[in-house]
Amino acid sequence: MPQTPSLRFAGRTVLITGGGTGMGKAAALRFGREGANVVIAGRRAGPLQDVAASIAAAGGSALAIPADVADPEQVAALVRQTVATFGALHMAWNNAGVLGAFAPIQDMEMAEFDDVMATNLRGVFACLKCEIGAMLEAGVGGAIVNTSSWTAHGAMPGLAAYAGAKAALDAMTRTAAVELGAQQIRINNVSPGIIATPMASGVLATETAALPFRQHTPLQRIGQPEEVADAVVWLLSDEARFVTGQSLLIDGGFTLGGLRPWFRDFVAAHT
Repeated sequence: MPQTPSLRFAGRTVLITGGGTGMGKAAALRFGREGANVVIAGRRAGPLQDVAASIAAAGGSALAIPADVADPEQVAALVRQTVATFGALHMAWNNAGVLGAFAPIQDMEMAEFDDVMATNLRGVFACLKCEIGAMLEAGVGGAIVNTSSWTAHGAMPGLAAYAGAKAALDAMTRTAAVELGAQQIRINNVSPGIIATPMASGVLATETAALPFRQHTPLQRIGQPEEVADAVVWLLSDEARFVTGQSLLIDGGFTLGGLRPWFRDFVAAHT
């Protein structure tokens, strides 16, 4: 017999930025199925409304709010509207981000660097500031997840701004976790590896382009948005109630050091 969906988040509200596509969309749909009031935000209204409609069609509760996290005033308005609509904010996933242009440091324009930082670091800071304020005002604790990246732990040429923002976000998350622990607000990161999202579409555009990423991953495949969403849902749930200040790598082993099995075959063929 089919299992009855869990409603473990009934009566709780989650805010997801970057919720219109990819990992954010997958998490929004999952939270909707499990009874949460889901607020999804992003710069493009169309995808947000599509996700909200899907949640509502399945019997859930959702609100789509267009907002650019690079604008602190829009972030403040987003959190205010969330609380005004549903009474409180219990969980948040600060997932909105931009990749920026691939360019070596000497060729990267300062304006491009600033744009990446404005969304990926300053924007998350603005979200944290407002979300934490709302949770403290309610006085019932809460849980927040930020989206970092495997590039904060490794390196990919051409992504200095992106990687720099994500590494700084790791440090900011640890600090926030220490500051807010006594108020029962948990703050963690997820660090996705190579995931099949619109943001990664450039490097995964063809099978030939995707092949080296798949080969270098011990699990021998590209990750799916739902696999990151599942981890985020866990981190925001009571099942992770003793987890805070962590950066969880979700990369299929992509960033593990050491030689890969295919290198053994290469050595055997050339010795």
